[in-house]
Amino acid sequence: MPEDLRNLLYLVAAGLFIYGLKGLTHPRTAVRGNLYGALGMLLAVVVTLIGLDFEPTLIIVGIAVGAIIGGLLAFTIQMTAMPQLVALFNGFGGGASVLVAGAYLTQQAPTDVSMDAMAAAAASGLIGAVTFSGSLVAFGKLQELKFIKDFRFPGQQLMNVGLTVVCLGLSALMVWQPGQAIWSYWLMSAIALGLGVFLVVSIGGADMPVVIALLNSYSGLAAAATGFVLSNTVLIIAGSLVGASGVILTRFMCVAMNRSLPAVLFGTLAPSGSSAGADEVYRTVKSTSADEVAMMLETARRVVIVPGYGMAVAQAQHAVRDLSNALAAKGVQVEFGIHPVAGRMPGHMNVLLAEADIPYDALKEMEEINSEMDQVDVAIVLGANDVVNPVARTDPGSPIAGMPIIDVDKARTVVVIKRSLSPGFAGIPNPLFAAQNALMLYGDGKKAVVEITKALQEG
Repeated sequence: MPEDLRNLLYLVAAGLFIYGLKGLTHPRTAVRGNLYGALGMLLAVVVTLIGLDFEPTLIIVGIAVGAIIGGLLAFTIQMTAMPQLVALFNGFGGGASVLVAGAYLTQQAPTDVSMDAMAAAAASGLIGAVTFSGSLVAFGKLQELKFIKDFRFPGQQLMNVGLTVVCLGLSALMVWQPGQAIWSYWLMSAIALGLGVFLVVSIGGADMPVVIALLNSYSGLAAAATGFVLSNTVLIIAGSLVGASGVILTRFMCVAMNRSLPAVLFGTLAPSGSSAGADEVYRTVKSTSADEVAMMLETARRVVIVPGYGMAVAQAQHAVRDLSNALAAKGVQVEFGIHPVAGRMPGHMNVLLAEADIPYDALKEMEEINSEMDQVDVAIVLGANDVVNPVARTDPGSPIAGMPIIDVDKARTVVVIKRSLSPGFAGIPNPLFAAQNALMLYGDGKKAVVEITKALQEG
């Protein structure tokens, strides 16, 4: 294929990537955006392979195996497990960058590799290896595997700095001593694998949305570095887009949690000395029943449902849709208040509610719904905790002090559906549960919502 035509087709693929990212900015166009991105990647792969002198058997086998695995995942994965799947995707992208850059170095004579390409290979191996192992740890945390817990020890941060310095030293050795490049590359990648584990293993579950966004950025940066190694324009563009969008998303997530990126990476929280104990906070908790909630909803004109990770665990999104439809049939205005970091990944609640065919227009961002929360008759909190905890506004010594929350406590009545009074990821009591206008409906989220809907329809 002529080089000019190849570059033109690469430009078309890059345009599809950009248009796909644009589509992902709104739930209504997200599916279309994914299709555009996939089409761009297909075009880029086909253009790259055409005209190359290679044995097609392994390529065809790899495509077939990947298609089978991807198809099985797409049809069998539970929506509640989407954060884990995203973490794995990030990791596989980083791992692929390590292997591709390593294969390039292995096939070339050291003197044939330019200094720029060698530096790019070092960056690809370092970032890709950290992404791979860090993403696997993030997967384990999200999957709640028992052998992967928050792990800290004295001098851990100093050790991480030491591992980083060693990796950078080996990278410099690759650039300045090309004859030592192969062994130093693989040693550096191995050390970077350990660095990725220790960087992520100490980060708490509450910060996982930020970690996933950051690892996504890392995978893009590793891919861009690999593009420089291979002198592949479209890989550089695609990796840069992923890296840049991941950084922007990471920034948004940090703002939504009122956390700095260093605080997330180093596992630090705000002081919590002034937080009251659970026994003191929950002295005035009042419980309710599905029938009582249904009676309140009968007279309501406006209802806001605030979903959290508990909804995902209970797989209650379809039951929530049925409740929403039952209320709408009675002339009640139903909306959903979506906190940016509710769940385990950015947009987690949007994905679950979209799966249940809940109208996009009913999903309200935090700022929009907060401005009208004092006009809401009933706010139903389903499995959310820290993102509705008023302590974030009132207690400067709380671990979540200053974090923007959904102000459900300003609604006329708040119904909290939760299995128990157990704390959220921040590990602190939530005084919302004991507020004068709040009622606790204990039980499985899906079962509780089904019972409310049944009582509402029978009433």
